[in-house]
Amino acid sequence: MQDKLIRAIAHNGDIRIIGAQTTNLVNEGISIHKCAPTAAAALGRMLTAGALMGSTLKSEKDKLTLKMDGGGIAKGVIVTASSDCSVKGYIGNPDAHLPANDKGKLDVSGIIGKDGSFVVIRDMGLKKPYVGQIPIYTGEIGDDIAYYYTTSEQTPSAVGLGVLVEPDYTVSAAGGFIIQMMPGASEMVAEILMYRLEEIPSITQMLSEGKTIEDILNIIFEDMNLQILDDVKPEYKCDCSREKVEKALISIGKEELQKIVDDNKVEEIACQFCSTKYEFKPEDINKLITEI
Repeated sequence: MQDKLIRAIAHNGDIRIIGAQTTNLVNEGISIHKCAPTAAAALGRMLTAGALMGSTLKSEKDKLTLKMDGGGIAKGVIVTASSDCSVKGYIGNPDAHLPANDKGKLDVSGIIGKDGSFVVIRDMGLKKPYVGQIPIYTGEIGDDIAYYYTTSEQTPSAVGLGVLVEPDYTVSAAGGFIIQMMPGASEMVAEILMYRLEEIPSITQMLSEGKTIEDILNIIFEDMNLQILDDVKPEYKCDCSREKVEKALISIGKEELQKIVDDNKVEEIACQFCSTKYEFKPEDINKLITEI
């Protein structure tokens, strides 16, 4: 099943919806980082959230960065997304894993921790990016994003994120949704919607049963005049390049670069997001010093 992200409205525009199935992009991300099961669930939820939230960006040049670090053994998760729903990310400790929690599920909250912050950075090409920050609410990621929208953006939201990790460490289902009530929406509609969200199976269960994201949204918004506006394919995509790595090296300054040259060793720099390795010989570093 191909990945897909849908933007939709329901109940005559009172409800805004973004939903996605992200199994393939999550598998690519956790494969690159060689994640243990709980780390895979944490990174997968954040990648899915990045795709969902990135789809709200207006310009092709806009970037969204999500950071969650609660002091747990995951050592933080960072995801960057673009308006085309491409995402990349990494987890500080891909080996982070704990026994199942008391609900029998992977203990994402346990590896994330709750002593820290969830940060949203929107870079829209202005002098300063917009930065929103909240204390971590549960560490389950979906609840924290809902809390962020409600407190920082005053938009009541329901967020569902799921990643089903198999014994062979692959992901058989991943997806999520963000559902937001628009100003003036009926409280009764909101209550009905919350009741339905509490009663339906998890998004990963429905995806693993063969349901598409359209099927899932139709179940949630039955008799609510669901209108799908458009759909796109979210992807795991890194935009690193040798040129960007060179700029990063130049930023450390001539003195530090000279120390690298003096060591007379080949410097190998790996991208945190996709593990692509860039090799710099002493003569390459000398060229950068000349540029400075």
